[in-house]
Amino acid sequence: MSLPCITAARRFDANAHRPFLIGAERVGWIRESDVPLLARWPDVFEIDAAHVTLVPGFDSVDLRSAALASVIGALAADGRIPGWRDETYAIRNAFDAPPLAYIERAASRFFGTMTYAVHLNGVVEYADGGASSGGAPQLWIARRSDTKATDPGMLDNVVAGGIGWGFGVAETIVKECWEEAGIPAEIAARATAGRTAHVLQSLPEGTQAEQIFIYDLALPTDFAPRNQDGEVGEHRLARIDEVARWIEEDAMTVDASLATLDCLLRRRWIDEEACAGIDALFVPPALG
Repeated sequence: MSLPCITAARRFDANAHRPFLIGAERVGWIRESDVPLLARWPDVFEIDAAHVTLVPGFDSVDLRSAALASVIGALAADGRIPGWRDETYAIRNAFDAPPLAYIERAASRFFGTMTYAVHLNGVVEYADGGASSGGAPQLWIARRSDTKATDPGMLDNVVAGGIGWGFGVAETIVKECWEEAGIPAEIAARATAGRTAHVLQSLPEGTQAEQIFIYDLALPTDFAPRNQDGEVGEHRLARIDEVARWIEEDAMTVDASLATLDCLLRRRWIDEEACAGIDALFVPPALG
């Protein structure tokens, strides 16, 4: 059986997009329907039938960033780039690569640039058995605020967040743990790494090309998450069968579903046969 999240994570048609280049390097994907919008800026983009290329004269990070910022601001004012975040993302095809430019986070999907995120599974295991769980492990699940720009109201991991420029993975885990769930730094530091998922999917706002660093965190049985930044509507402590059902019913975000499935598979809490095709999502897609 192929779960909806596994299909959605690679629902992308390269032929419906034009590669976005900086120099000779493809750094993104722009929908064919959005390419005409960029014709307003012939001083910024070279557009041909095969590519959209940033004008080579912008030959430094600062010049590229400034040129893109003027375009992004105008597109946002026209309603073409929704969900402004006031967060800086770097354009880079590998997490440890030097940035080619900096852009507003909300623009990353319009240009289809690679982004990076952490997703954390909040695991509760009962040494002596719990009255409500029968001793079986449980997961803390968050419901996203109804005011979130993306996936409002959907179920999510207890902690999940994009990695902004200037932050490492460990720093982001500590920051997001506190903001989203009130998890103190001394507990957040105990998070252990799982696998890394690669998502390439078409969305209403553009293309999500994202590398997701998945972590598990054992949470004390007497701890209850408390959201600090208003981005989470509620937290639920759920049985494994409940979480598996939410994934099957597509009630969780694609990213959270993949992160949760990775946890459940690594711990052998679900059968691998229920997740046909998921292993392919832990290697980068072979495109262009």
